[in-house]
Amino acid sequence: MPVLLALGSALVYGVGDYFGGRASRTQPSVAVAAIGQIISLVLVAAAVLVMGTSAPDAATWWWSAGGGVVGALGIAGLYHGFAHGDVSVVAPTSAVVGAALPVIVGLSIGERPTILALVGIVVAVAAVALVSGAIGPHQHNTPPRIVALAVAVGACFGLLYVAFDQTDPDSGLWPLMIARFASVPMLLIVGAAARVRPVRDRSSLQLSVVSGVFDMGANVLFLVAVRGGMLAIVSAVAALYPASTVALAFGIDKERISKWQGIGLLAAGAALVLVSLSRS
Repeated sequence: MPVLLALGSALVYGVGDYFGGRASRTQPSVAVAAIGQIISLVLVAAAVLVMGTSAPDAATWWWSAGGGVVGALGIAGLYHGFAHGDVSVVAPTSAVVGAALPVIVGLSIGERPTILALVGIVVAVAAVALVSGAIGPHQHNTPPRIVALAVAVGACFGLLYVAFDQTDPDSGLWPLMIARFASVPMLLIVGAAARVRPVRDRSSLQLSVVSGVFDMGANVLFLVAVRGGMLAIVSAVAALYPASTVALAFGIDKERISKWQGIGLLAAGAALVLVSLSRS
């Protein structure tokens, strides 16, 4: 069941990320992230009230708040990357980093997946090089700074996965609400400091709202999954989100990839599958 929930999380994450990236083409990425997170805060707060779960301990508050901050930075960075580079490059690059980091943390705290997980990490590194164009000729329009941003985004997502894993299993949806309590003010402060002003474009505003709804749905699925399974396995499966993001980019935006990028995408998929097949 945890693997199925993680797969559902990956699918929903990917769709939400695609819509957020689309909105960021005409809307500042920080504004898109802030709008989405405000909407998701309202939704999760209502859910917590209905469920009536007691407030968690201080450790859960700290882990959730920290996860909320890095997760919001990751979302804003991802949307910016989608708006200024190819989705087929940014999504897989962030995913392999986001998958590898929790595996390393899981191993360090005593989880013991099979050797397949370690092989998957090595393959993931090669996949990043291929997809980013560091190996072989490339024809994409993603500058090196956006590839570097995608790596940082992956690290943010990996840290978010780790933070949620450390929360109290009996805290219900409180970790998600606490995360939004931390991320929404942070994004508003960053936006104000950068003098970001939302663009009055109805379509992009609607896409921002949709991305926030999907992001919260994916977080709920991930939180439930990681409470019933190993961090390394659940995080790796959740990191398969580029499958739906890139599929939408190919189908709707008509993005094209080079042969080497295609090999890199296959390697990224293989790396994530290898990691997800690990067992205790």
